[in-house]
Amino acid sequence: MTSQPEPGDGGPDPTLDAIVRERRQLINLAYRLLGSLAEAEDVAQETYARWYAMSAPERDAIESPGAWLTKVASRICLDLLGSARARRERYVGEWIPEPLPDRAERISGRPGVAAADPADRVTLDESVSMAFLVVLETMTPAERVAFILHDVFRYAFAEVADIVGRSPAACRQLATSARRRIRESQAATVPTARQAGLVRDFKRAWQARDINALIGLLDPDATATADGGGLVNAALDPVEGGERIARGLVDVIGLAPHLTILERTVNGQPGLVAQQDGVTVTVMAFEIADDRIRHIWAVRNPEKLRSWTTGQ
Repeated sequence: MTSQPEPGDGGPDPTLDAIVRERRQLINLAYRLLGSLAEAEDVAQETYARWYAMSAPERDAIESPGAWLTKVASRICLDLLGSARARRERYVGEWIPEPLPDRAERISGRPGVAAADPADRVTLDESVSMAFLVVLETMTPAERVAFILHDVFRYAFAEVADIVGRSPAACRQLATSARRRIRESQAATVPTARQAGLVRDFKRAWQARDINALIGLLDPDATATADGGGLVNAALDPVEGGERIARGLVDVIGLAPHLTILERTVNGQPGLVAQQDGVTVTVMAFEIADDRIRHIWAVRNPEKLRSWTTGQ
């Protein structure tokens, strides 16, 4: 990762403050497009590098630096999304987007450290829920960019067209198709308090190795997906069926009796964190429908757990 460039002439840059303030916007955009905080940070750095690679007169001629930065970052993401498909086809096991913790929970665990984390720049809302990000992974790069820019960041289709390289009408169709995918795949919204209660009941049943209680909390057709990235042991394929998932979870606790399970916010929603000897080894996100857990996503790849606190 490169350090943020400085203006080429070494003198004060009147637009520097405005440019730096755009960093949060760029990371928010890139994370939603790529599902990776590390890649989002790299996109922001590359965008700034391109800004400062221009001459001062070229920068001064840009009417809206913020719009220019967003356009460049979106195009970098569009290119990365194309290559990401090939990379993820070679990924060992299932690929799950990088989970994000709640800023307040990290600060309580590591005072003074978490404030510098790029994850602090990501606004946690429904557009970064794990279920939402997983659906985004099924879209074409153009669908994903058009949808996120228009529906999440409220860019006009004329602006999206300039970024994607298609007509405004084509971008409207891309966003419509993406919207349909979201609508068809996502469950009805469950109040956060109810989600938290079900996740808490799940945690207690898991720790108690109560298979029947777990089965009762899981949808009969539930799916559990684990991401180890080939770096740690994880199921290469999703586990399907509430009973199979329950028995597998009990087996995990049996193999790691000293595992500590903590209730945490994962991508803005109730989730769980598993720690071994104070080190976060798994982050679990859930999708709940009709008062049952329908999907579990368990991230075990340590490269995706760098934003999570240890020793809590």
